[in-house]
Amino acid sequence: MGDLEIRDATAADLPAIVAMLADDPLGAQRESLHDLTPYRTALQHLEADPNQHLVVAVREGRVIGTLQLTVIPGLSHRGATRALIEAVRIHADERGGGLGSRLIEWAIGTSRDLGCRMVQLTSDKTRTDAHRFYERLGFTASHEGFKLRL
Repeated sequence: MGDLEIRDATAADLPAIVAMLADDPLGAQRESLHDLTPYRTALQHLEADPNQHLVVAVREGRVIGTLQLTVIPGLSHRGATRALIEAVRIHADERGGGLGSRLIEWAIGTSRDLGCRMVQLTSDKTRTDAHRFYERLGFTASHEGFKLRL
């Protein structure tokens, strides 16, 4: 893995993050590299919220992975705090080398450190390779997810 660093994302990382978000059939339909303004606004909101952790994986100065970890306090499960992993992306030429596992392990460890009792995530139904990846890491497909676009 070399000199891999996982750190908080900065505004300078946005072009690389958005490029990874757009680099698949689903992301290509909803992301745009032409105007980073909405992404800058979103990053400002994330930075202002202590329950949001947008990170990048960097090797030799190059952003090669990203994910967002959200900490959610709650009443269910006897007042358990849970963590939600979102927007996991690995640069196309880094896939298959273990970086995704390292990022998820970071998210699980950070969740434990923050007092979370559960880590959850969703994955689009069409991402069958991702489903196998998460199951190999110990996640179970225990729920059916629903979304309502507004």
